[in-house]
Amino acid sequence: MPRTLIPAGPMIAAGLALAGCAVGPNYHRPELALTPAYVTPAAPAPASTADWWAGFGDPALSRVVDRALASNLDIQQARARVLQSRALARAANAARLPSAGADGAAANEQQSLLSPIGEIGRHLPGYERQFGQYDLGLGAAWEPDFFGGLARASQASGAEARASLADLAAMRVSVAAEAADVYLQVRAFQARLAVARRQEAVEVDLVDLLERRAAQGLASDRERREARAALAGVRAGLPPLQAGLEGAMNRLDILMGAQAGTWRAELAAPAPIPAPPAIDTAGGPPALLRRRPDIAAAEQRLIAANAGIGAAIADYYPKVSISGMLGVESIDAGQLFTGQAVQHQVGAGLRWRLFDFGRVDAEVAQARGRQAESLAAWRAAVLNATGEVETALGDITQDQARVRALTTQIDELTAARAQAQTAYEGGAISLIEVRDADRDLLAAADQLEATRAAAARAAVAAYRALGGGWNG
Repeated sequence: MPRTLIPAGPMIAAGLALAGCAVGPNYHRPELALTPAYVTPAAPAPASTADWWAGFGDPALSRVVDRALASNLDIQQARARVLQSRALARAANAARLPSAGADGAAANEQQSLLSPIGEIGRHLPGYERQFGQYDLGLGAAWEPDFFGGLARASQASGAEARASLADLAAMRVSVAAEAADVYLQVRAFQARLAVARRQEAVEVDLVDLLERRAAQGLASDRERREARAALAGVRAGLPPLQAGLEGAMNRLDILMGAQAGTWRAELAAPAPIPAPPAIDTAGGPPALLRRRPDIAAAEQRLIAANAGIGAAIADYYPKVSISGMLGVESIDAGQLFTGQAVQHQVGAGLRWRLFDFGRVDAEVAQARGRQAESLAAWRAAVLNATGEVETALGDITQDQARVRALTTQIDELTAARAQAQTAYEGGAISLIEVRDADRDLLAAADQLEATRAAAARAAVAAYRALGGGWNG
């Protein structure tokens, strides 16, 4: 039965005309009502959030963050995932284009004289049981994207690639914030250790005083034991602070892509806890759609899921493929490039899941489910982001209020301690009461250092929540 070859030219033209038509829904950003400003007010900041860590005015902090951004291994993994997703996107886009290839072969064969062909051929004049065979050809194939299934798949892969790029940006934001946060923990542990050691010295002096007074019969055994217990309590608080400091330094080295202990000497000398800078909240919650890379990644995955619906729907329709081959074949190498050796073939194929619509229905339903899941994930990312910003701004406000209250308390305790010293020198009170005033003053100083660190860390959390360090 003769075969009818479909002319390739008109089909290619039709494919080019229809390739721009794609089944399935086009993407439109969903509506999400957001207030124009945050509930917790923030002081306006003149600087952008691009290099927010420089706003702390601490060169050591800037070095730590810059080093982490340059060498962190989590960032390197995210960068490698970007390369992978981009390669997949290129492959998906290449599937829409014609493919071509070349092949060739040369073989020397000897026919068995006992085979059916050899049994017949050896009785024929001029039969040669040994011969060579040579062929060289070019082939091409193309699947016109009549209904846009390949286009939708390419859209989905491109969106996934952009999502991985946003994931990389989110990782950079996260690493910068964590490095700054751990650095602030280091400075907080150092400050609190200094306060604890001053308190230890006060307790040692008090124990020595009571030992002398007891020797003179002026202090009871109970007073001595209470003083020793207080000294032991202060000393018991030192190891957890020292362990916390060493652990924070180790974590900081890992964040900077180095072995634990590598940069410890650089941060060994205590330094003040830097004051938090002003927070830029311009644009309010709606700006998070642009400023937060994790929200951008969630939206790109929503775009990919939306395109996946069209890719699944396209399987309801037939797919046509066009192929062609041009080559030469000969058993005589000298005749390989003559007109008689030329061979060619043009063909078209049809593939249609006509009796598999039940499975296609399921695949479309699954694609719509992924889109619904991605939509919910995007909405959740936006709402979580607004919550993180509000919480961080609230923490800053409350921590700064506590810093002011503790500063006032310390001023009052300092004055009270001076008065106690004067009263002691006048014989009005005992030295024990002076030491008690010292103890209260140092306890308040410890709380102040911890709260200063908390305020600075809350500022870091606010910058992280606002997407600082990334410009979308």
